[in-house]
Amino acid sequence: MRLLHTSDWHLGRSFHGVGMLDAQRAFVSQLVAAVSDHGVDVVLIAGDVYDRALPGVDVVRLLDEALVGITAAGAKVVLTSGNHDSAIRLGFAARLLERGGVHLRTRVEDLDKPLLLPLGPDAAGRDAVAAIYGIPWLEPRLVAEPLGVEAASHFDVTSAATTLIREDIARRAGSAVVHSVVLAHTFASGGISSDSERELSIGGVGAVPLDLFDGFSYTALGHLHGRQSLSPQVRYSGSPLAYSFSEANHSKGAWLVDLGPDGVTAVEEVLWDAPRALAVLRGPLAELLESPEHACAETAYCQVTLTDDQRPARAMERLRARFPDTLVLGFDPQGGTPALSTSYSSRLAEAPDDLAVCCGFLEHVRGRTPDDAEKAALAAALENVRLQEAAL
Repeated sequence: MRLLHTSDWHLGRSFHGVGMLDAQRAFVSQLVAAVSDHGVDVVLIAGDVYDRALPGVDVVRLLDEALVGITAAGAKVVLTSGNHDSAIRLGFAARLLERGGVHLRTRVEDLDKPLLLPLGPDAAGRDAVAAIYGIPWLEPRLVAEPLGVEAASHFDVTSAATTLIREDIARRAGSAVVHSVVLAHTFASGGISSDSERELSIGGVGAVPLDLFDGFSYTALGHLHGRQSLSPQVRYSGSPLAYSFSEANHSKGAWLVDLGPDGVTAVEEVLWDAPRALAVLRGPLAELLESPEHACAETAYCQVTLTDDQRPARAMERLRARFPDTLVLGFDPQGGTPALSTSYSSRLAEAPDDLAVCCGFLEHVRGRTPDDAEKAALAAALENVRLQEAAL
């Protein structure tokens, strides 16, 4: 049996104001082709299929097209909800969709209800089955009571979920060899085993230890956008498209997992073609506009940081003459001026009067302190405003 591990489609997301639905539609086409080309039996989608709880009509239509294409190509689908999805909305008509080969796991009540698929006899002649379980995003405050745990932490609720799955595996082990595949949308950290270290925090959200997934044949994780292996049996597929410039160097793809009567026999990567390259450029404006080494960025989405001592005039306009898809522009003067957003906000909070606020703003946008003449002009303008207000 062959599984294709994906996650974090984020259908409907934009990239710095640029709509990505066409790029996502191209990914879906690649995915459906991969199902046919590689003989995939089950596509796993480990959460965040949508980018928001209330997706647009065209976004819902794209997911419908994807599920129809995957099942028409001969594969089943197991899909869990992520923190960006509405579990209730995504789980609508779950029992009806199962008849078409789409198995939704969005409810706590379904944690120990696997999709069971025969694998044939193992080396000892015993019947083997694949049991595919789905753990949706578990918001501790909402699921602690149904899971019967007192403490509302990600570790507690995830531990309770995996315990339910292990109990179900144990019940089935008497009649067959069970090779378990678990989808989970969560933060997972490696190498943590002591109780005192189990509650990590990443971006304010608790991380769960890797050993919660010990004993499962394969754990298909979602939530982090970089494809990575935490262990041979625990992996993130990452998002199919880059959704931030921090992912510019990511190689986007999925994991192709071969599962037989004796367990997982192979895991290999499947790569997706990027619809548009990302480029992160840094340097003085003149160098960026003239250097031939940046030619490849002319057709890419660009994030540019200018290091000129003073902010160049019409910087975005001039950049877009060469790099038309410059989406993000920042300034970091070579003279060592602190990061502008931070220094400006701190100066604003400490400014003793209106003139200091105006001078701080000019320094922020131009990268240099106003000279005496400019300060005098600002002071005169402020005085004129005061006189007009007094006359009202």
